[in-house]
Amino acid sequence: MTSDRLLLDRLGAEYDGQPVLRDVSLSVAEGEIGVLMGPNGSGKTTLLRCIAGLESPSAGSVRIDGRDLDGVPTHERGIGYVSQEPSLFPHRTVEENVAYGPEVRRWETSRIDARLELLFQQFRLTALRHRFPEQLSGGERQRVALARAIAPEPKLLLLDEPLGSVDPELRSTLRAEMRSAFRALRVTTVVVTHDRQEGLFFADRVHLLLAGRLVQSGPPLDVYRSPRTPDVARFLGYNVVLRDGRTHAIAPEDVEIVGADRGLPASLVSEGIVGRHRALFLTTERGERVEAHLPPEAPVPSDRIVYFDWKRSVGLGAPAPDPA
Repeated sequence: MTSDRLLLDRLGAEYDGQPVLRDVSLSVAEGEIGVLMGPNGSGKTTLLRCIAGLESPSAGSVRIDGRDLDGVPTHERGIGYVSQEPSLFPHRTVEENVAYGPEVRRWETSRIDARLELLFQQFRLTALRHRFPEQLSGGERQRVALARAIAPEPKLLLLDEPLGSVDPELRSTLRAEMRSAFRALRVTTVVVTHDRQEGLFFADRVHLLLAGRLVQSGPPLDVYRSPRTPDVARFLGYNVVLRDGRTHAIAPEDVEIVGADRGLPASLVSEGIVGRHRALFLTTERGERVEAHLPPEAPVPSDRIVYFDWKRSVGLGAPAPDPA
């Protein structure tokens, strides 16, 4: 049976008198990867900084292993923190960077050596151990930063947009390596990201923040398959359409172009290629924006007015608001 490593209870935060976080309660179990996901400005980084002790909450509490961290300084919280831009010691080698935390804690040399060997293997750093940060690629620097943060065996690892500075072609490989390492090392982790694909991949549990509020939590597949509100559905990449008094969340790949006798009319705004799909971007008479992912061989409609339907949808409880 797992126990909660991190517990947030009705956490609030303000900036210049304006609320940034409102009544956020969530937990992350020991060994779990929890993802704080939401658009820019939703309060994710502020929440992470409150956990780390870099910001003071205006309400509520942060607990690690049942201990209330109110008034506990950052360096006494047992937390590792990695930001988007890895800040390595430029004058130290990879080995010296990774060993820094255990050395400060005065571990025995044999324990440090064993820890480094484990991390070097897990993050593929053995061949880089004598290099300096300026000799590394962006992806290599981030792997070193992760190993350094994990080296002193923190109770909790916090990652703020950890792949934001990594080249796009390397992200999928690095995120797979990171998830594998966290699982193998049983590192309790909280990841902040605005990238829904990245967040759903990393997470054991997703915590979705919108406008400073926690609006949905759960296993990633459950959250993706069952968005609770139109705003959640839109963030997850669904089209939100009102038809016959019912609000539907529709995945782009489930949209079909059909005849006027069975579809909703929409204006063709633009078209292009997204991955393996031909993407059509439409606007309905109500101003709803609809993205359709069709087979790549599908022709571009010759008319500016097209009619669309869908294979399946998720029914939402509230009507879609009129677009601003």
